Amino acid sequence: MQAWPAAWIFTSATLSVGGRFDHFRARLGLEDAREIRVESPFDYARNALLYLPTQLPEPRDPAHTAAVVERALPVLAASRGRAFVLFTSYRALNSAAEQLRNRIEFPVLVQGEAPKHELIERFRAAGNAVLLGTSSFWEGVDVAGEALSCVIIDKLPFASPADPVVRARLDALEASGANAFTDYQIPQAAIALKQGAGRLIRGMEDRGVLMLCDPRIRGRGYGRIFLDSLPPMPRTSDLADVEAFFAGTQIAEEAG
Repeated sequence: MQAWPAAWIFTSATLSVGGRFDHFRARLGLEDAREIRVESPFDYARNALLYLPTQLPEPRDPAHTAAVVERALPVLAASRGRAFVLFTSYRALNSAAEQLRNRIEFPVLVQGEAPKHELIERFRAAGNAVLLGTSSFWEGVDVAGEALSCVIIDKLPFASPADPVVRARLDALEASGANAFTDYQIPQAAIALKQGAGRLIRGMEDRGVLMLCDPRIRGRGYGRIFLDSLPPMPRTSDLADVEAFFAGTQIAEEAG
């Protein structure tokens, strides 16, 4: 059989983990590849803010979703709605929807109450709505402009080991001597987090706040991988900084 020279180009905003392509290459079996990572043209340093609220319960704590809602309320007030609140489970989504209704003055749109495309159109048209969604809203949704100025994420999006496909991959990695958590679950979750965070800034003039409500991002060693995988934006744990951002005040970046 005659061999022909050929090349494949893989390009995406979410291929790297912690600035490296090792996970993607390993998944495809690419041992030798030329790589280039190009920084985003968006000015995250000026137009975005990462808010990491403190003293939240662990994600497995039954009180976690209620705590997320309580911490989200002043942020939604500061952003004047205009937010996606993204969840990793339908249980948390439905619980938060029940808690949010009648507590904010903005329209509340919930995944499952209408087709996805209809919810997006209603969100754009309202200009101040709060949309609650799960996995299908973490990617492939493009809302540019002021209508989406805040993205709130309840937990790091680790895939459930109960999923048969995920379980098979974890078992295969463990059988080969690899560490399934560090070699698969963390990189996959970091990519999913980047996709969710990517809903925020969709154009050169967009501004917004990304709020992550999972204490593991600061409390666990692997949290640094998630932080390093996000766009370079100032970080804060002070609600006053969020309020100042939406008021148009420049803030200093938090150390660490």
